[in-house]
Amino acid sequence: MSVQDHRAYRPTPAPARSGGRPLTSTVSPWLRWITEAVWFVEHAFERARADARPEEDTRVRIFLIQLVFAGVFAFLALGAAHAALMTPKGGSGVASVAGALRRADLTDRNGQLLATNITHYGLYIDPAEVWDREAALTRIRRVMPGISVERLRRVLNGDRRLIVQPGLTPTERQAIHALALGGVSFEPEDRRVYPLNRSGVHLIGIADTGGEGISGAELAFNDEIKAAGEAGETFPLSIDLRVQGILENELDVAATEAAAKGAVGVVADARTGEILGMASWPTYDANRRGSAPDAAALNRVTSAHFEMGSVFKTFTVAAAIDTGLADLDTMIDASQAYMIGNRRISDFHATNKILSLEEVYLHSSNIGTSRLAVEMGPDTMRTYFQRFGLLDAAPIELHESARPRRPRDWSDSTRASMSFGYGIMITPLQMTAATVSLVNGGVFRPLSLRVGGTGAEGRRVVSPQTSASIRELMRANVLRGSGGQADAAGLRVGGKTGSANKLVDGRYDARHGVGSFAAVFPADGPDDAQRYVIFVLIDEPGEGSRLGGAIAAPVVGRVVDRIAGFLGVQRRVDPPVAAEVAR
Repeated sequence: MSVQDHRAYRPTPAPARSGGRPLTSTVSPWLRWITEAVWFVEHAFERARADARPEEDTRVRIFLIQLVFAGVFAFLALGAAHAALMTPKGGSGVASVAGALRRADLTDRNGQLLATNITHYGLYIDPAEVWDREAALTRIRRVMPGISVERLRRVLNGDRRLIVQPGLTPTERQAIHALALGGVSFEPEDRRVYPLNRSGVHLIGIADTGGEGISGAELAFNDEIKAAGEAGETFPLSIDLRVQGILENELDVAATEAAAKGAVGVVADARTGEILGMASWPTYDANRRGSAPDAAALNRVTSAHFEMGSVFKTFTVAAAIDTGLADLDTMIDASQAYMIGNRRISDFHATNKILSLEEVYLHSSNIGTSRLAVEMGPDTMRTYFQRFGLLDAAPIELHESARPRRPRDWSDSTRASMSFGYGIMITPLQMTAATVSLVNGGVFRPLSLRVGGTGAEGRRVVSPQTSASIRELMRANVLRGSGGQADAAGLRVGGKTGSANKLVDGRYDARHGVGSFAAVFPADGPDDAQRYVIFVLIDEPGEGSRLGGAIAAPVVGRVVDRIAGFLGVQRRVDPPVAAEVAR
Protein backbone atom coordinates (compact mmCIF):
# COMPACT_ATOMS: atom_id res chain seq x y z
CA MET A 1 0.00 0.00 0.00
CA SER A 2 1.37 3.41 -0.93
CA VAL A 3 1.83 6.23 1.53
CA GLN A 4 -1.06 8.02 -0.09
CA ASP A 5 -3.21 5.00 0.21
CA HIS A 6 -2.17 4.65 3.88
CA ARG A 7 -3.16 8.26 4.65
CA ALA A 8 -6.52 7.81 2.99
CA TYR A 9 -7.26 4.71 4.98
CA ARG A 10 -10.14 4.88 7.43
CA PRO A 11 -10.95 1.96 9.65
CA THR A 12 -14.44 0.64 9.11
CA PRO A 13 -16.47 0.97 12.33
CA ALA A 14 -17.38 -2.41 13.69
CA PRO A 15 -20.98 -3.22 14.49
CA ALA A 16 -22.03 -1.86 17.84
CA ARG A 17 -22.48 -5.30 19.38
CA SER A 18 -18.99 -6.45 18.29
CA GLY A 19 -16.90 -3.72 19.98
CA GLY A 20 -17.39 -0.64 17.78
CA ARG A 21 -19.05 2.67 18.65
CA PRO A 22 -21.76 1.92 21.26
CA LEU A 23 -25.44 2.22 20.57
CA THR A 24 -27.00 5.08 22.54
CA SER A 25 -30.46 5.33 21.16
CA THR A 26 -32.00 3.70 24.21
CA VAL A 27 -30.27 5.85 26.87
CA SER A 28 -30.74 9.40 28.09
CA PRO A 29 -29.13 12.30 26.17
CA TRP A 30 -26.62 13.20 28.90
CA LEU A 31 -25.42 9.62 29.22
CA ARG A 32 -25.15 9.38 25.42
CA TRP A 33 -22.98 12.51 25.42
CA ILE A 34 -20.63 11.10 28.06
CA THR A 35 -20.42 7.76 26.25
CA GLU A 36 -19.54 9.45 22.95
CA ALA A 37 -16.89 11.59 24.65
CA VAL A 38 -15.25 8.51 26.20
CA TRP A 39 -15.38 6.71 22.80
CA PHE A 40 -13.79 9.75 21.14
CA VAL A 41 -10.89 9.81 23.62
CA GLU A 42 -10.38 6.04 23.44
CA HIS A 43 -9.94 6.20 19.66
CA ALA A 44 -8.04 9.51 19.43
CA PHE A 45 -4.62 7.83 19.46
CA GLU A 46 -5.75 5.23 16.91
CA ARG A 47 -6.98 7.92 14.52
CA ALA A 48 -3.72 9.88 14.95
CA ARG A 49 -1.65 6.85 13.98
CA ALA A 50 -3.98 6.01 11.14
CA ASP A 51 -3.71 9.52 9.72
CA ALA A 52 0.07 9.45 10.13
CA ARG A 53 -0.08 12.49 12.36
CA PRO A 54 2.12 11.68 15.38
CA GLU A 55 2.11 15.30 16.50
CA GLU A 56 -1.66 15.03 17.05
CA ASP A 57 -1.03 11.94 19.16
CA THR A 58 1.34 13.95 21.37
CA ARG A 59 -1.03 16.89 21.67
CA VAL A 60 -3.84 14.63 22.80
CA ARG A 61 -1.64 12.99 25.42
CA ILE A 62 -0.55 16.37 26.77
CA PHE A 63 -4.13 17.55 26.81
CA LEU A 64 -5.23 14.51 28.80
CA ILE A 65 -2.42 14.95 31.34
CA GLN A 66 -3.35 18.59 31.78
CA LEU A 67 -6.99 17.61 32.19
CA VAL A 68 -6.12 15.16 34.98
CA PHE A 69 -3.96 17.71 36.79
CA ALA A 70 -6.70 20.34 36.51
CA GLY A 71 -9.24 17.95 38.00
CA VAL A 72 -6.98 17.06 40.93
CA PHE A 73 -6.19 20.74 41.58
CA ALA A 74 -9.88 21.68 41.49
CA PHE A 75 -10.68 18.89 43.96
CA LEU A 76 -7.96 20.03 46.39
CA ALA A 77 -9.00 23.67 46.09
CA LEU A 78 -12.63 22.83 46.88
CA GLY A 79 -11.53 20.79 49.90
CA ALA A 80 -9.34 23.60 51.23
CA ALA A 81 -12.12 26.15 50.75
CA HIS A 82 -14.58 23.93 52.59
CA ALA A 83 -12.16 23.46 55.50
CA ALA A 84 -11.45 27.17 55.74
CA LEU A 85 -15.07 28.25 55.59
CA MET A 86 -16.87 25.48 57.44
CA THR A 87 -14.49 24.42 60.26
CA PRO A 88 -15.51 26.06 63.56
CA LYS A 89 -13.01 28.24 65.30
CA GLY A 90 -12.70 29.16 68.98
CA GLY A 91 -12.23 32.49 70.71
CA SER A 92 -8.46 32.13 70.76
CA GLY A 93 -8.26 30.91 67.17
CA VAL A 94 -7.00 27.42 68.16
CA ALA A 95 -8.81 24.67 66.26
CA SER A 96 -9.77 21.35 67.80
CA VAL A 97 -7.24 18.56 67.29
CA ALA A 98 -7.11 14.82 67.90
CA GLY A 99 -10.86 14.69 68.40
CA ALA A 100 -10.71 16.71 71.63
CA LEU A 101 -13.80 18.61 72.70
CA ARG A 102 -13.41 22.27 71.90
CA ARG A 103 -14.06 24.57 74.88
CA ALA A 104 -14.53 28.31 74.69
CA ASP A 105 -12.08 30.67 76.32
CA LEU A 106 -13.19 31.72 79.81
CA THR A 107 -12.82 35.43 80.52
CA ASP A 108 -13.67 37.80 83.33
CA ARG A 109 -16.43 40.39 82.88
CA ASN A 110 -13.96 42.73 81.14
CA GLY A 111 -12.64 40.17 78.66
CA GLN A 112 -9.45 39.26 80.53
CA LEU A 113 -8.42 35.66 79.83
CA LEU A 114 -8.97 33.07 82.57
CA ALA A 115 -8.74 29.76 80.67
CA THR A 116 -7.98 28.75 77.09
CA ASN A 117 -6.95 25.82 74.89
CA ILE A 118 -3.40 25.37 73.60
CA THR A 119 -2.18 22.59 71.34
CA HIS A 120 0.26 20.29 73.13
CA TYR A 121 1.76 17.05 71.83
CA GLY A 122 1.97 13.46 72.94
CA LEU A 123 5.41 11.85 72.49
CA TYR A 124 5.17 8.34 70.97
CA ILE A 125 7.96 5.84 70.27
CA ASP A 126 7.89 2.71 68.10
CA PRO A 127 10.83 0.64 69.42
CA ALA A 128 10.97 -1.42 66.23
CA GLU A 129 12.23 1.67 64.37
CA VAL A 130 14.84 2.74 66.97
CA TRP A 131 18.35 1.75 65.96
CA ASP A 132 20.17 2.39 69.26
CA ARG A 133 17.79 2.34 72.22
CA GLU A 134 20.29 3.35 74.90
CA ALA A 135 21.48 6.27 72.81
CA ALA A 136 17.87 7.34 72.23
CA LEU A 137 17.16 7.21 75.98
CA THR A 138 20.21 9.33 76.76
CA ARG A 139 19.51 11.93 74.10
CA ILE A 140 15.81 12.30 74.98
CA ARG A 141 16.61 12.71 78.67
CA ARG A 142 19.19 15.36 77.82
CA VAL A 143 16.54 17.64 76.27
CA MET A 144 13.75 16.57 78.69
CA PRO A 145 15.31 15.86 82.09
CA GLY A 146 11.89 15.74 83.76
CA ILE A 147 10.67 12.77 81.73
CA SER A 148 10.04 9.46 83.55
CA VAL A 149 13.12 7.27 83.00
CA GLU A 150 11.23 4.11 83.92
CA ARG A 151 8.44 4.83 81.46
CA LEU A 152 10.87 5.79 78.69
CA ARG A 153 12.98 2.65 79.16
CA ARG A 154 9.88 0.42 79.29
CA VAL A 155 8.59 1.80 75.98
CA LEU A 156 11.98 1.59 74.27
CA ASN A 157 12.36 -2.06 75.31
CA GLY A 158 8.79 -2.93 74.38
CA ASP A 159 7.39 -4.48 71.24
CA ARG A 160 4.86 -1.88 70.07
CA ARG A 161 4.32 1.84 69.65
CA LEU A 162 3.28 3.54 72.91
CA ILE A 163 2.97 7.02 74.36
CA VAL A 164 5.89 8.10 76.51
CA GLN A 165 4.87 11.58 77.62
CA PRO A 166 1.66 13.57 77.05
CA GLY A 167 1.37 17.34 77.12
CA LEU A 168 4.60 18.41 75.41
CA THR A 169 4.73 22.09 74.59
CA PRO A 170 5.64 23.15 71.03
CA THR A 171 9.13 24.03 72.30
CA GLU A 172 9.64 20.60 73.86
CA ARG A 173 8.34 18.92 70.73
CA GLN A 174 10.79 20.85 68.57
CA ALA A 175 13.69 19.96 70.86
CA ILE A 176 12.99 16.23 70.55
CA HIS A 177 12.22 16.48 66.83
CA ALA A 178 15.65 18.07 66.31
CA LEU A 179 17.30 14.89 67.65
CA ALA A 180 16.27 13.16 64.38
CA LEU A 181 15.66 9.84 66.15
CA GLY A 182 13.98 6.96 64.36
CA GLY A 183 10.67 5.71 65.70
CA VAL A 184 9.79 9.01 67.40
CA SER A 185 6.49 10.66 66.48
CA PHE A 186 4.05 13.19 67.91
CA GLU A 187 0.28 13.47 68.10
CA PRO A 188 -1.44 16.80 68.80
CA GLU A 189 -3.61 17.26 71.93
CA ASP A 190 -5.97 20.16 72.59
CA ARG A 191 -5.29 20.89 76.26
CA ARG A 192 -6.91 23.31 78.72
CA VAL A 193 -4.50 25.78 80.29
CA TYR A 194 -4.91 28.46 82.94
CA PRO A 195 -2.66 31.47 82.34
CA LEU A 196 -3.29 32.89 85.83
CA ASN A 197 -1.86 29.73 87.43
CA ARG A 198 -2.98 30.12 91.09
CA SER A 199 -5.33 33.06 90.76
CA GLY A 200 -9.05 32.29 90.81
CA VAL A 201 -8.40 28.56 90.59
CA HIS A 202 -11.22 27.50 92.93
CA LEU A 203 -13.96 29.50 91.21
CA ILE A 204 -12.66 28.93 87.65
CA GLY A 205 -12.21 25.22 88.30
CA ILE A 206 -10.53 22.80 85.91
CA ALA A 207 -11.36 20.65 82.88
CA ASP A 208 -9.96 17.18 82.23
CA THR A 209 -7.94 16.02 79.23
CA GLY A 210 -11.13 14.82 77.55
CA GLY A 211 -12.50 18.36 77.42
CA GLU A 212 -15.04 18.00 80.25
CA GLY A 213 -15.29 20.38 83.22
CA ILE A 214 -14.76 18.67 86.57
CA SER A 215 -14.91 21.54 89.08
CA GLY A 216 -15.74 25.21 89.54
CA ALA A 217 -17.17 27.23 86.66
CA GLU A 218 -15.70 24.73 84.16
CA LEU A 219 -18.14 22.15 85.55
CA ALA A 220 -21.02 24.50 86.35
CA PHE A 221 -21.21 25.86 82.79
CA ASN A 222 -19.76 22.83 81.01
CA ASP A 223 -22.33 22.51 78.22
CA GLU A 224 -22.53 26.26 77.66
CA ILE A 225 -18.75 26.58 77.46
CA LYS A 226 -18.60 23.83 74.83
CA ALA A 227 -21.45 25.39 72.87
CA ALA A 228 -19.73 28.77 72.93
CA GLY A 229 -16.51 27.13 71.74
CA GLU A 230 -18.26 25.53 68.79
CA ALA A 231 -19.77 28.92 67.93
CA GLY A 232 -16.35 30.61 68.07
CA GLU A 233 -17.29 32.72 71.09
CA THR A 234 -15.84 33.32 74.54
CA PHE A 235 -17.67 32.61 77.81
CA PRO A 236 -17.46 35.47 80.35
CA LEU A 237 -17.78 35.06 84.11
CA SER A 238 -19.04 37.74 86.47
CA ILE A 239 -15.76 38.21 88.30
CA ASP A 240 -13.59 41.28 87.87
CA LEU A 241 -9.98 40.16 87.66
CA ARG A 242 -8.81 43.38 89.32
CA VAL A 243 -11.08 42.77 92.31
CA GLN A 244 -10.08 39.11 92.39
CA GLY A 245 -6.38 39.96 92.40
CA ILE A 246 -6.69 42.50 95.22
CA LEU A 247 -8.82 40.16 97.32
CA GLU A 248 -6.33 37.31 96.89
CA ASN A 249 -3.39 39.58 97.62
CA GLU A 250 -4.77 40.96 100.87
CA LEU A 251 -6.01 37.56 102.00
CA ASP A 252 -2.62 35.95 101.35
CA VAL A 253 -0.78 38.64 103.33
CA ALA A 254 -3.14 38.41 106.31
CA ALA A 255 -3.25 34.60 106.41
CA THR A 256 0.52 34.28 106.06
CA GLU A 257 1.26 36.82 108.78
CA ALA A 258 -1.23 35.14 111.12
CA ALA A 259 0.12 31.64 110.33
CA ALA A 260 -3.49 30.65 109.63
CA LYS A 261 -4.81 27.28 108.59
CA GLY A 262 -6.94 28.84 105.89
CA ALA A 263 -8.81 31.95 104.79
CA VAL A 264 -11.69 32.99 102.54
CA GLY A 265 -12.87 36.17 100.91
CA VAL A 266 -15.92 37.03 98.78
CA VAL A 267 -17.00 40.24 97.03
CA ALA A 268 -20.57 40.38 95.68
CA ASP A 269 -22.77 42.98 94.02
CA ALA A 270 -25.71 43.46 96.43
CA ARG A 271 -28.09 44.55 93.64
CA THR A 272 -27.59 41.58 91.28
CA GLY A 273 -25.94 38.84 93.34
CA GLU A 274 -22.98 38.75 90.92
CA ILE A 275 -19.74 37.42 92.38
CA LEU A 276 -16.95 39.88 91.60
CA GLY A 277 -14.27 38.03 93.55
CA MET A 278 -14.00 34.71 95.37
CA ALA A 279 -10.79 33.57 97.06
CA SER A 280 -9.91 30.47 99.05
CA TRP A 281 -6.49 30.24 100.72
CA PRO A 282 -4.24 28.28 100.44
CA THR A 283 -4.40 27.85 96.69
CA TYR A 284 -2.57 25.84 94.02
CA ASP A 285 -1.46 26.02 90.40
CA ALA A 286 -4.32 24.92 88.16
CA ASN A 287 -1.81 23.72 85.57
CA ARG A 288 -0.23 21.34 88.13
CA ARG A 289 -3.38 20.17 89.86
CA GLY A 290 -2.10 16.62 90.33
CA SER A 291 0.34 17.85 92.96
CA ALA A 292 -2.16 19.99 94.91
CA PRO A 293 -2.54 18.96 98.57
CA ASP A 294 -6.05 18.39 99.87
CA ALA A 295 -5.90 21.54 102.01
CA ALA A 296 -5.26 23.66 98.92
CA ALA A 297 -7.72 21.84 96.63
CA LEU A 298 -10.66 22.54 98.97
CA ASN A 299 -12.78 25.58 98.06
CA ARG A 300 -13.41 26.90 101.56
CA VAL A 301 -15.91 29.46 100.29
CA THR A 302 -18.39 26.86 99.04
CA SER A 303 -17.51 23.70 100.96
CA ALA A 304 -16.05 24.50 104.40
CA HIS A 305 -18.40 24.76 107.40
CA PHE A 306 -17.94 27.14 110.31
CA GLU A 307 -19.74 28.25 113.41
CA MET A 308 -19.51 31.91 112.52
CA GLY A 309 -19.85 33.65 115.87
CA SER A 310 -21.20 37.16 116.32
CA VAL A 311 -21.76 37.93 112.63
CA PHE A 312 -24.99 35.98 113.19
CA LYS A 313 -26.26 38.72 115.48
CA THR A 314 -27.14 40.70 112.37
CA PHE A 315 -29.70 38.03 111.42
CA THR A 316 -31.16 37.78 114.92
CA VAL A 317 -31.55 41.55 115.20
CA ALA A 318 -33.02 41.78 111.69
CA ALA A 319 -35.67 39.17 112.54
CA ALA A 320 -36.55 40.99 115.77
CA ILE A 321 -36.92 44.33 113.99
CA ASP A 322 -38.89 42.90 111.07
CA THR A 323 -41.40 41.12 113.32
CA GLY A 324 -41.90 44.25 115.42
CA LEU A 325 -40.47 42.54 118.48
CA ALA A 326 -37.96 45.39 118.87
CA ASP A 327 -36.66 48.58 117.30
CA LEU A 328 -33.34 50.36 117.67
CA ASP A 329 -34.47 52.04 120.90
CA THR A 330 -35.87 48.94 122.60
CA MET A 331 -34.16 48.38 125.99
CA ILE A 332 -32.81 44.91 126.87
CA ASP A 333 -31.47 43.83 130.23
CA ALA A 334 -27.81 42.81 129.98
CA SER A 335 -26.93 43.80 133.54
CA GLN A 336 -26.29 40.22 134.57
CA ALA A 337 -25.79 36.77 133.04
CA TYR A 338 -28.82 35.25 131.35
CA MET A 339 -29.84 31.83 132.65
CA ILE A 340 -31.63 29.22 130.50
CA GLY A 341 -32.20 26.32 132.85
CA ASN A 342 -28.76 25.47 134.20
CA ARG A 343 -26.98 27.18 131.34
CA ARG A 344 -25.35 30.54 131.96
CA ILE A 345 -24.92 32.99 129.05
CA SER A 346 -22.59 35.96 129.55
CA ASP A 347 -20.97 38.69 127.46
CA PHE A 348 -17.36 38.67 126.32
CA HIS A 349 -17.24 42.47 126.78
CA ALA A 350 -19.69 42.74 129.68
CA THR A 351 -21.32 46.15 130.25
CA ASN A 352 -23.46 44.97 133.17
CA LYS A 353 -26.28 47.32 132.30
CA ILE A 354 -29.53 47.65 130.40
CA LEU A 355 -28.81 48.27 126.72
CA SER A 356 -30.76 49.59 123.76
CA LEU A 357 -30.98 47.28 120.75
CA GLU A 358 -28.39 49.45 118.99
CA GLU A 359 -26.04 49.07 121.96
CA VAL A 360 -26.65 45.31 122.03
CA TYR A 361 -25.39 45.24 118.43
CA LEU A 362 -22.46 47.62 118.95
CA HIS A 363 -21.29 45.85 122.14
CA SER A 364 -21.97 42.45 120.55
CA SER A 365 -23.98 41.29 123.54
CA ASN A 366 -24.67 37.55 123.70
CA ILE A 367 -27.14 38.21 126.50
CA GLY A 368 -29.13 40.69 124.42
CA THR A 369 -29.47 38.51 121.30
CA SER A 370 -30.21 35.40 123.38
CA ARG A 371 -33.13 37.18 125.03
CA LEU A 372 -34.43 38.19 121.59
CA ALA A 373 -34.15 34.62 120.26
CA VAL A 374 -35.96 33.09 123.24
CA GLU A 375 -38.75 35.65 123.10
CA MET A 376 -39.05 35.25 119.32
CA GLY A 377 -39.91 31.58 119.61
CA PRO A 378 -38.82 28.60 117.46
CA ASP A 379 -41.26 29.03 114.57
CA THR A 380 -40.45 32.69 113.93
CA MET A 381 -36.69 32.22 114.20
CA ARG A 382 -36.73 29.17 111.94
CA THR A 383 -38.84 31.04 109.39
CA TYR A 384 -36.44 33.98 109.21
CA PHE A 385 -33.29 31.83 109.13
CA GLN A 386 -34.90 29.90 106.28
CA ARG A 387 -35.66 33.15 104.44
CA PHE A 388 -32.05 34.29 104.83
CA GLY A 389 -30.83 31.06 103.20
CA LEU A 390 -29.08 29.82 106.35
CA LEU A 391 -30.79 26.41 106.36
CA ASP A 392 -30.05 25.37 102.76
CA ALA A 393 -27.09 25.31 100.40
CA ALA A 394 -26.33 28.74 98.94
CA PRO A 395 -27.99 29.01 95.50
CA ILE A 396 -25.22 29.46 92.94
CA GLU A 397 -24.18 27.66 89.75
CA LEU A 398 -21.21 25.97 91.48
CA HIS A 399 -21.85 22.29 92.22
CA GLU A 400 -19.59 22.51 95.27
CA SER A 401 -22.05 24.66 97.23
CA ALA A 402 -22.62 22.61 100.40
CA ARG A 403 -25.62 22.31 102.67
CA PRO A 404 -25.28 23.70 106.22
CA ARG A 405 -25.09 21.60 109.37
CA ARG A 406 -28.17 22.79 111.17
CA PRO A 407 -29.70 21.79 114.51
CA ARG A 408 -32.45 19.22 114.83
CA ASP A 409 -34.18 20.91 117.74
CA TRP A 410 -35.00 24.58 118.19
CA SER A 411 -35.14 24.71 121.97
CA ASP A 412 -34.58 27.93 123.92
CA SER A 413 -30.95 26.98 124.57
CA THR A 414 -30.29 26.10 120.92
CA ARG A 415 -31.88 29.31 119.66
CA ALA A 416 -29.85 31.33 122.15
CA SER A 417 -26.65 29.75 120.80
CA MET A 418 -27.72 30.33 117.20
CA SER A 419 -28.46 33.99 117.95
CA PHE A 420 -24.73 34.62 118.33
CA GLY A 421 -23.41 32.10 115.78
CA TYR A 422 -23.07 28.78 117.58
CA GLY A 423 -25.05 25.56 117.17
CA ILE A 424 -25.23 25.91 113.37
CA MET A 425 -22.43 25.55 110.82
CA ILE A 426 -22.71 27.28 107.45
CA THR A 427 -20.44 28.05 104.51
CA PRO A 428 -18.95 31.49 103.77
CA LEU A 429 -21.06 31.52 100.60
CA GLN A 430 -24.24 31.23 102.67
CA MET A 431 -23.01 34.03 104.90
CA THR A 432 -22.45 36.24 101.87
CA ALA A 433 -25.85 35.51 100.32
CA ALA A 434 -27.68 36.18 103.62
CA THR A 435 -25.85 39.48 104.11
CA VAL A 436 -26.69 40.55 100.56
CA SER A 437 -30.39 40.00 101.26
CA LEU A 438 -30.28 42.23 104.35
CA VAL A 439 -28.55 45.27 102.82
CA ASN A 440 -30.12 45.53 99.35
CA GLY A 441 -33.59 46.50 100.51
CA GLY A 442 -34.52 43.09 101.87
CA VAL A 443 -34.60 40.89 98.74
CA PHE A 444 -32.87 37.50 98.58
CA ARG A 445 -31.18 36.98 95.21
CA PRO A 446 -29.20 33.88 94.24
CA LEU A 447 -25.49 34.51 93.99
CA SER A 448 -24.18 34.00 90.47
CA LEU A 449 -21.06 33.74 88.33
CA ARG A 450 -22.99 34.96 85.29
CA VAL A 451 -22.51 38.51 84.05
CA GLY A 452 -25.69 40.30 85.11
CA GLY A 453 -26.59 37.62 87.64
CA THR A 454 -29.31 35.02 87.18
CA GLY A 455 -31.92 37.62 86.29
CA ALA A 456 -34.23 36.14 88.90
CA GLU A 457 -36.67 38.61 90.46
CA GLY A 458 -35.76 37.54 93.98
CA ARG A 459 -37.97 37.08 97.03
CA ARG A 460 -38.54 39.52 99.85
CA VAL A 461 -37.16 38.44 103.22
CA VAL A 462 -37.46 41.65 105.28
CA SER A 463 -39.06 45.03 104.71
CA PRO A 464 -37.14 47.92 103.15
CA GLN A 465 -37.32 49.68 106.53
CA THR A 466 -35.65 46.72 108.26
CA SER A 467 -32.95 46.66 105.60
CA ALA A 468 -32.26 50.38 106.12
CA SER A 469 -32.03 49.83 109.90
CA ILE A 470 -29.50 47.00 109.40
CA ARG A 471 -27.31 49.18 107.16
CA GLU A 472 -27.49 51.92 109.79
CA LEU A 473 -26.42 49.50 112.52
CA MET A 474 -23.57 48.10 110.43
CA ARG A 475 -22.26 51.58 109.66
CA ALA A 476 -22.51 52.56 113.34
CA ASN A 477 -20.53 49.44 114.28
CA VAL A 478 -17.64 50.58 112.10
CA LEU A 479 -17.82 54.14 113.44
CA ARG A 480 -18.29 53.34 117.13
CA GLY A 481 -18.12 49.59 117.63
CA SER A 482 -15.82 46.62 117.03
CA GLY A 483 -15.47 47.14 113.27
CA GLY A 484 -13.39 50.31 113.32
CA GLN A 485 -10.42 48.76 111.48
CA ALA A 486 -12.60 48.10 108.43
CA ASP A 487 -13.20 51.78 107.75
CA ALA A 488 -11.94 53.23 104.47
CA ALA A 489 -11.84 57.01 104.12
CA GLY A 490 -14.93 58.38 102.40
CA LEU A 491 -16.37 54.98 101.40
CA ARG A 492 -18.93 54.57 104.23
CA VAL A 493 -18.14 50.99 105.18
CA GLY A 494 -20.48 49.14 107.52
CA GLY A 495 -20.09 45.70 109.01
CA LYS A 496 -20.22 43.19 111.84
CA THR A 497 -17.38 41.27 113.45
CA GLY A 498 -17.46 37.59 114.33
CA SER A 499 -15.22 35.49 116.56
CA ALA A 500 -15.84 31.85 117.43
CA ASN A 501 -13.96 28.98 119.04
CA LYS A 502 -13.97 25.57 117.37
CA LEU A 503 -15.24 22.37 118.90
CA VAL A 504 -12.22 20.10 119.48
CA ASP A 505 -12.66 16.70 121.14
CA GLY A 506 -16.06 17.70 122.46
CA ARG A 507 -14.96 21.03 123.96
CA TYR A 508 -14.68 24.56 122.56
CA ASP A 509 -10.98 25.35 122.34
CA ALA A 510 -9.84 28.99 122.25
CA ARG A 511 -6.63 27.90 120.49
CA HIS A 512 -8.70 26.84 117.47
CA GLY A 513 -10.92 29.65 116.33
CA VAL A 514 -12.09 31.78 113.43
CA GLY A 515 -12.23 35.55 113.03
CA SER A 516 -14.57 37.07 110.44
CA PHE A 517 -16.08 40.31 109.21
CA ALA A 518 -19.22 40.77 107.09
CA ALA A 519 -19.28 44.19 105.43
CA VAL A 520 -21.30 46.43 103.14
CA PHE A 521 -20.16 49.55 101.29
CA PRO A 522 -21.35 52.15 100.81
CA ALA A 523 -23.80 51.65 103.67
CA ASP A 524 -25.73 54.88 103.02
CA GLY A 525 -28.13 55.79 100.21
CA PRO A 526 -31.43 54.33 98.96
CA ASP A 527 -32.15 50.62 98.74
CA ASP A 528 -31.31 50.39 95.03
CA ALA A 529 -28.03 52.32 95.31
CA GLN A 530 -24.78 50.83 94.04
CA ARG A 531 -23.66 48.60 96.92
CA TYR A 532 -21.29 45.70 97.55
CA VAL A 533 -20.96 43.02 100.22
CA ILE A 534 -17.58 41.69 101.37
CA PHE A 535 -17.04 38.73 103.67
CA VAL A 536 -13.63 37.74 105.02
CA LEU A 537 -12.82 34.87 107.38
CA ILE A 538 -9.45 33.81 108.78
CA ASP A 539 -9.43 30.16 109.88
CA GLU A 540 -7.38 29.23 112.96
CA PRO A 541 -4.86 32.06 113.08
CA GLY A 542 -1.75 30.86 114.91
CA GLU A 543 -0.20 34.26 115.58
CA GLY A 544 -1.65 37.46 117.03
CA SER A 545 -5.30 38.13 117.82
CA ARG A 546 -8.04 35.68 116.88
CA LEU A 547 -10.80 38.30 117.06
CA GLY A 548 -12.62 39.23 113.87
CA GLY A 549 -12.27 42.94 114.54
CA ALA A 550 -8.48 42.62 114.74
CA ILE A 551 -7.72 40.08 112.03
CA ALA A 552 -10.54 40.15 109.43
CA ALA A 553 -11.83 43.75 109.59
CA PRO A 554 -8.48 45.28 108.52
CA VAL A 555 -8.45 43.02 105.43
CA VAL A 556 -11.90 44.29 104.47
CA GLY A 557 -10.82 47.90 104.94
CA ARG A 558 -7.81 47.49 102.66
CA VAL A 559 -9.80 45.62 100.00
CA VAL A 560 -12.52 48.31 99.96
CA ASP A 561 -9.91 51.05 99.72
CA ARG A 562 -8.26 49.41 96.72
CA ILE A 563 -11.29 48.22 94.71
CA ALA A 564 -13.61 51.24 95.09
CA GLY A 565 -12.08 53.03 92.11
CA PHE A 566 -12.51 50.01 89.83
CA LEU A 567 -16.16 49.73 90.84
CA GLY A 568 -16.87 53.44 90.36
CA VAL A 569 -17.72 54.12 94.02
CA GLN A 570 -17.07 57.80 94.77
CA ARG A 571 -15.51 58.89 98.04
CA ARG A 572 -17.17 61.63 100.04
CA VAL A 573 -16.95 63.09 103.50
CA ASP A 574 -19.15 61.39 106.11
CA PRO A 575 -22.08 63.42 107.46
CA PRO A 576 -21.03 65.75 110.30
CA VAL A 577 -23.29 63.99 112.83
CA ALA A 578 -21.70 60.61 112.14
CA ALA A 579 -18.24 62.13 112.31
CA GLU A 580 -19.03 63.82 115.64
CA VAL A 581 -20.33 60.57 117.14
CA ALA A 582 -17.29 58.71 115.86
CA ARG A 583 -15.00 61.00 117.83
